Amino acid sequence: MTKTTKEARLRSRVRVIAGFLRHNGRMPSFSEIGEMCGLRSKNAVYKLVKQLEGLGALKRDNKGRLIPKSMAYPLRMLGAVEAGFPSPAEEELADTLSLDRLLIKNPEATFLLKVSGDSMSGAGILPGDMVVVDKGQQPKSGDIVIAEVDGQWTMKYLRKRGESVLLVSANPQYKPVKPKAELKIAGVVTAVVRRY
Repeated sequence: MTKTTKEARLRSRVRVIAGFLRHNGRMPSFSEIGEMCGLRSKNAVYKLVKQLEGLGALKRDNKGRLIPKSMAYPLRMLGAVEAGFPSPAEEELADTLSLDRLLIKNPEATFLLKVSGDSMSGAGILPGDMVVVDKGQQPKSGDIVIAEVDGQWTMKYLRKRGESVLLVSANPQYKPVKPKAELKIAGVVTAVVRRY
């Protein structure tokens, strides 16, 4: 088999796995990969997965589950656009980019939350938006965090001064929150997703 044929077969298998991911919202199991790609042995599936890991298309978490990387919804980047006066936009392919890869640095420790309330509107986070939260990131002063304060969940700016901790909203209608008894930080907001 020629190198070109092998590359074409590999690209075809990546498309099949990416199509499964888009359709089902999850990565296929090893046996499902075998069925989709016409691989009869577990060893052949294992070799394919190792190859895709080496190419950065996917990876495995600490429990061995498959996590998409570059194969997850890559979109074509066509260049830049002026946000001021209109100018003719050229459809010139600059690159491809996976939004997952752009927004998520630590897939095993990342989750999404839907926003309700307007306390972070000044930071551009509006009701109905989705926030990407990394629970593995060390929170620092100035970060937007998801926190449990005295039994109530909230999203605010974290402000630290020595031992003093304050949670501050991005809307002047809301007063800062100072924990009375307990503060647990569940994660740091790393991105906001909004559909128009």
